[in-house]
Amino acid sequence: MTDHEGGRRDLAAMMQPLVRNLIAAELPVLAAHGVSMWGYVVLNALDGEPMRTQAALAQAIGADKTRIIGTLDELQDAGLIERTPDPDDRRVRLLAITAEGRRVRRAVQAEIWANEDRLLAGVPEADRHAFLRVVRALSALPREEYVRTPGPAR
Repeated sequence: MTDHEGGRRDLAAMMQPLVRNLIAAELPVLAAHGVSMWGYVVLNALDGEPMRTQAALAQAIGADKTRIIGTLDELQDAGLIERTPDPDDRRVRLLAITAEGRRVRRAVQAEIWANEDRLLAGVPEADRHAFLRVVRALSALPREEYVRTPGPAR
C-alpha cells in the first residue's frame, strides 16, 4: 500500500502488520511455557500490582470480567496465580501472582524481548530509541485521547 496525500498512511494501517507479526512471534514462546496470550497479559498485570480483584484486573487489561474467568482458572490450575476471598467482602476474589507465575512471566518476557532486540538491532540506534520513546508515550495515553467525536467538516 502506498502513502496517501500528506506523505503517510494512517497509524493503525502502519502498525497493524507490525503488531500482527509480533503476536505471531510471541505465540510459540507462550505455547512453550503453557501460557495463553491473555494469561501472559494477566501475569504481567499481577506482577506489576501484586493483588487486585477480578473486576479491577479486567478493567486494567481491557477485558470483560466474565470472559477472563477461564484464563484465571487456567492460571490457577497451573499454579501461576492464587485467588483468595477478600476478607472485607467474601464474594470478591483477590488475585495474586505466585512465585512460579513470576518465574514463567519473566522467562516468557526474556524470550520475547530477545526476539524484539534482534529485530530492533536492524534499526539505527537513534531511531530505535526514538521509536521506543514514541511507542511508550502513545501507549501511556488514556483511551479518551484516542477516541474523540469528530467535529464538523471544514
